[in-house]
Amino acid sequence: MLQNLIGGFQGIVDHAMVGHYVGFTGNAAIGVSWQIFLVVMVFISSLFTGMGVLVARFAGAGDPDKVNRTVYQAFLTAAVLSVVFLAPIGYVLAPSLLDLVNAAPAVQAEALPYLRIMFVFSFGMLMFFMLGGALRSAGDARTPLRLGVILTILNVVFNIVLIRGLGPIPAFGTAGAAMGSVIAAGLVAIVALYKLFSGKWVVAFKRTMSYRPDWPIIRSLFRFGLPTGVQGVAMNVAGVFLLRFIGSLELSAEAQAAYAVSYVQLFSFITWTSVGLMGATAAVAGHNLGANRPDRTVKAARVAAAIGIGVAIFVGAGFVTIPRLLLGLFGMEDPVVVNIGVQLLGYLSISGLFVTVALAYTGALQGTGDTKSPLYISIVSQIVLPLGMCAIIQANWGLQPADIWLAILLGHATRCILSVGRFRQEKWRHIEVDIEPAR
Repeated sequence: MLQNLIGGFQGIVDHAMVGHYVGFTGNAAIGVSWQIFLVVMVFISSLFTGMGVLVARFAGAGDPDKVNRTVYQAFLTAAVLSVVFLAPIGYVLAPSLLDLVNAAPAVQAEALPYLRIMFVFSFGMLMFFMLGGALRSAGDARTPLRLGVILTILNVVFNIVLIRGLGPIPAFGTAGAAMGSVIAAGLVAIVALYKLFSGKWVVAFKRTMSYRPDWPIIRSLFRFGLPTGVQGVAMNVAGVFLLRFIGSLELSAEAQAAYAVSYVQLFSFITWTSVGLMGATAAVAGHNLGANRPDRTVKAARVAAAIGIGVAIFVGAGFVTIPRLLLGLFGMEDPVVVNIGVQLLGYLSISGLFVTVALAYTGALQGTGDTKSPLYISIVSQIVLPLGMCAIIQANWGLQPADIWLAILLGHATRCILSVGRFRQEKWRHIEVDIEPAR
């Protein structure tokens, strides 16, 4: 949770500096670009969910060899997908993707270089996500925290220099935010690879490991990870279409800017900490199921949900009591943008209670190997319900910002109810996880 909270601070610095030096179009550009980038990033990162399921079970069963083999194959697979597919395809399709979300021309001009930089140089970020998931699933949550702190500090320093310029270095504006992110992630990835081969971490690579694919492990990675990848892509595609609905509003640029700051950044204090809880719950659930203690798996989900609710209440109180102050931190001074942002934060103060419980129980399901149920739940709650509601209202009465915010809230509430209900059925107790012995 702490690592994700610190990582969220990095995005806040991006938005705050861009808001002050570029304006709200820069905020909208980052928000739109990040939503698009996540569609592809989440799919590749789904391998790491499959990796986490395997690693947690093998760590709980006391089998470090299988842990190392699994992480190594996840690393090789992610490298190929990132360099061979994500970088070139993302660069070429970036303009069309921005057209898809109805981004205003001024927003597109800021977003295109940001998005292309993120696509082409994404491997460092993928490496960071993979390593954090691997170490946490193996029982070491402190090392990813340290790496996350280093990454955030580097990112903030690079952004201060690259966004506003310093000495002979020109001001790159919105593109500078992307440059800072990929440079910082790349440096951390280099250090992490060195440490993995040094054998000093709970997960270790050996120079004798082959570059050849280990198909039994790769099949298991996709078996457990692919549903999560489809889920992530579906949810982020839904987010893209939600941005399309926002882009169809009369004040589209103002609404997209308010959404980028209120939902993408400020709401991340709840979502990113909840994602941390989700990862922790998945690791603890997998460990205890691997150690034949399913009773602890049940308790882990309940404790995680309780912690998440506490965080959501604390952060949500700030959304209600000091919304204008929070928006002002991002350089938001336009009265229309501020009013829309205040309205959205009011809805999110309630929505956070539902989303944090939903993510805690999603982690419990995924950690036990049930990665398909969260996929089906997400399709219903994050796609069919909110997008269907927006489409119906738009076709019959005309869409207003509050209609979109209400659709988001109802989607999170539905996801919470379905996730808790599915976990309590306890069908996850009978899921088997294993790979073939090394030859």
